[in-house]
Amino acid sequence: MSDIELEVSLQELCVQEGITETMLIEVVEYGIAEPLAGNDVNDWIFELNSVYWMKKAIRLYHDLDIDWVSIAIVIDLLQQKDALLKENERLKQQLDRFVNNVTDLH
Repeated sequence: MSDIELEVSLQELCVQEGITETMLIEVVEYGIAEPLAGNDVNDWIFELNSVYWMKKAIRLYHDLDIDWVSIAIVIDLLQQKDALLKENERLKQQLDRFVNNVTDLH
């Protein structure tokens, strides 16, 4: 993953996605995303990864018309899946290096 971190404010996100602050507050309340900074709602700042999951959650909310609790569970499962896929890819690369090293020794 890249070392570049991008941040967006709550207001920018609402304008960009065409959603209300209330909806974003609900997303945060259900643990789908967490502000990177800001003690007050109006000062919230989100990093790009949180924005990615927020957008996915909002799309699920609109497309499937399911409640936020269910969406939080779906997002958690999708995040676990992504983490497992990344770990699997890392282990495959590690195995390939190991196999290549063993082959080179013979």
